[in-house]
Amino acid sequence: MQRVLAGLFCLLLALPSAIQAKGFVFTDSTGKKLTLSDYKGKWVLINFWATWCPPCLKEIPDLVSLYESRKDVMVIGVAMDYQNPKTVLKFADSLSISYPIVFGDRKIAAQIGPVSMLPTTYLFDPAGQPAAYHVGLISRESLEEFMRENPVNPQNRPGGASQRKPK
Repeated sequence: MQRVLAGLFCLLLALPSAIQAKGFVFTDSTGKKLTLSDYKGKWVLINFWATWCPPCLKEIPDLVSLYESRKDVMVIGVAMDYQNPKTVLKFADSLSISYPIVFGDRKIAAQIGPVSMLPTTYLFDPAGQPAAYHVGLISRESLEEFMRENPVNPQNRPGGASQRKPK
């Protein structure tokens, strides 16, 4: 399990250069504006995926489960490389995706960081700071373990920035 977690977030050390922005402005498929500051106090997971991507489809049930069972987690799915938005929405409906879906492109992705392969996931901590970045399949179990092992206490650092618990 530790090997999976280590592999899952092996890019954690590259975060300062990997995550280019500390915020985003997305418009979801219903027309609602989504910003990082809207979710202060929650973990925010941004998952870049595509309907044709087998690993993306494999991780979606875990992301739905995480989103529906934890009030301290916001999941936003960014659909990439699609032909027709209606096809994406039908696909999302068939997978019972309950979290917001954003129709993505290079400009949308550039607000967060590089998306060289799908799936790619970025995680922001409850203080709104970049916490993790992963290319490839993720699981609810590994995400929850990471969040458990990296609690955020904004009171411990000047300016309210997040602080990681020493391992």
